[in-house]
Amino acid sequence: MAVTRRRRGALGMVTAEAAMVLPVLVALTAALAWAVTLGIAQVRLVDAAREAARLAARDESAATVRDAALAEAPDGARLVLHRDGDTWLAEVRADVGADLPLIGSLPAVDLSARAVSVAEPVAGGAPGD
Repeated sequence: MAVTRRRRGALGMVTAEAAMVLPVLVALTAALAWAVTLGIAQVRLVDAAREAARLAARDESAATVRDAALAEAPDGARLVLHRDGDTWLAEVRADVGADLPLIGSLPAVDLSARAVSVAEPVAGGAPGD
């Protein structure tokens, strides 16, 4: 009988340890999901900024540049486009958070990406213009 009592006590101890570790594992999983969400959003912002700078350098219309960039970016992104001489600077910003099931909303982080592109010569223009 002593052996049976020891086994039951050991099983109870394992259950208690698992109950204490489970919240830590849930928090770690939420943190990893949040980090992955931010990483994906950052890549999308880089793509959006690169696309905006490239289209602006090709002398596309402002509406075309804005639509293409915001289609690549996460929801709620903002585009700032600036020309400085022969270069175009595109900056895309967004507040990115995560809404996880059973956990709720995690804090939003302000992410941004910039891209620079040299303006291409206008078709039909004289060399050196």
